[in-house]
Amino acid sequence: MKALLKDFRVFIPLILATVTNCYAEDAKMHTIHNQPSIVVSTKQVELAVTEFGGHMAPVTFFRDSDKPVQPYFVSPWQDEKGPAMPVPVLVPLRGDFFCLPFGGNSEVVAGEKHPPHGEVAGSKWKQVGTKKSGDVTTLTLSIEPEVRRGKVTKELSLIDNQNVVYSRNTIEGFAGKVPLGHHATLAMPDKEGSVRLAASPFRFGMTNPGLFSDPKQREYQSLLPGARWSSLSKVPVAWKGEPDADLTKLPARQGFADLILLANESWEKTNSPAWMTATFNDGGYLWFSLKDPAVLSSTVFWIENHGRHGHPWNGRNNCLGLEDVTAFFADGLSASINENILNKEGVATSVELKASQPTSVNYIQGVVKVPAGFDIVKTLEFAPGQVTFVSASGQRVTAPVRHEFLKSGKL
Repeated sequence: MKALLKDFRVFIPLILATVTNCYAEDAKMHTIHNQPSIVVSTKQVELAVTEFGGHMAPVTFFRDSDKPVQPYFVSPWQDEKGPAMPVPVLVPLRGDFFCLPFGGNSEVVAGEKHPPHGEVAGSKWKQVGTKKSGDVTTLTLSIEPEVRRGKVTKELSLIDNQNVVYSRNTIEGFAGKVPLGHHATLAMPDKEGSVRLAASPFRFGMTNPGLFSDPKQREYQSLLPGARWSSLSKVPVAWKGEPDADLTKLPARQGFADLILLANESWEKTNSPAWMTATFNDGGYLWFSLKDPAVLSSTVFWIENHGRHGHPWNGRNNCLGLEDVTAFFADGLSASINENILNKEGVATSVELKASQPTSVNYIQGVVKVPAGFDIVKTLEFAPGQVTFVSASGQRVTAPVRHEFLKSGKL
C-alpha cells in the first residue's frame, strides 16, 4: 500500500500540470451593442471581442472594485437601424483592433484592393479556443484574408490579479511589404482638457500632410497640415495668428477631426519600451499602451471631436484613437510601401513580411488607478514584472505588468 501511495505522489505534479494547462471551455458568446462577441474574463478584467472584425470592446478593468473602468469607445450607431455602413470596419467600430494593411487603402496596388484597415478589421474571425495555463487565460482567434492570402492568429491574454491585456497577432503566409498596427480607440468625456496625454520620447511629430477632414464631405479639421513639431503641447493650428494647440489636454476644439503622427525613438536609445498614456483626471485612472518601436514605429492620433457630419458619424463622435502602427499616417498600402517623407528620414512605414517566416506583433494595454492630484505622466520606470508610472507632480503608482512579453512573446 505504501508503495502505491509513493507512486501516486510521483504522478501528482504531472496530473496538476495537465489540468492547469488544458484548454478550458470556449469563451462565451454574447451579442453586445448589436455585435456577436466572444467574452473572456478573470476576476479583475472582462474582455469582449467582436466576431466580425475582431474589435476589442467593451473591456471592463477593475471589475472586482466599486469603481470599474471601461475606457474604450463604442461607436454610437451600434444599436441603431439605418443605412448600410460605407465600409466594413465601421460595422462593429469600437475599442482596439488589429489592422492589416493599416489605413484607408484607397488605391489598387499590384492588383490588390484592400478595404480600409484590411479584411482583418472588417471580416469574420473564427474562435480557436480558450486556454488556461497557470495564471494566464488566453483567447485565440484566427482569420484567413483573401485579397492577399495568408492567416492571422490573434491571442488575447489576461493574467490573474492584473488589469492588463496582452495581445499577440501572428501573420503567416502574407508576403510582401505592408503597413500594420493597432487601432486603440478611447471614449472621451465632454469636459474640455480633462484627459492628459503623455508619450515616451519621440524623434518628431507631424500633422497629417494632406487633407484629413474634407469640408466637401462635411468634415472639418483644426491643425495645420504637414506641420512638423517637437512637443505635443505646441502643435500649429490652421488659422494664422492663433496660438498653438496643446495636445496634452483633450478634448479640445469641438467640431473638428484631426490626425497626427509621432515618430517614436528606438528602444536602444531610450532603454525601454515605447509607451503612451491617457490620464482621466476626473475618473481617477490612466490608460496605457506599451510596444516595441522596432515593430510599431509610430503612434497615430485620431482626434475625433464631433468633426464629421456625414453618415454614420452625424456629428456625434467624441473619441481618441491612439494607434500604434508602422505606416504612413492613415493613407494605406500604396503610400506606406513607396517612398514618402517619413521613410526618407529613416522612419519605417511598412513591414516586410515573408511567407516562409511568421511575423508576430506583441502589444500591451492596461489601466491603472491613480490618486487625486496625479495630473499627467512624466515618465515610466520598468523593473522585472512591473511598471511604475511617475506623474509630473511627483506621485508614483506601481502596477504588475509583464512588459518582457513585448520582446519574448511569452507570459
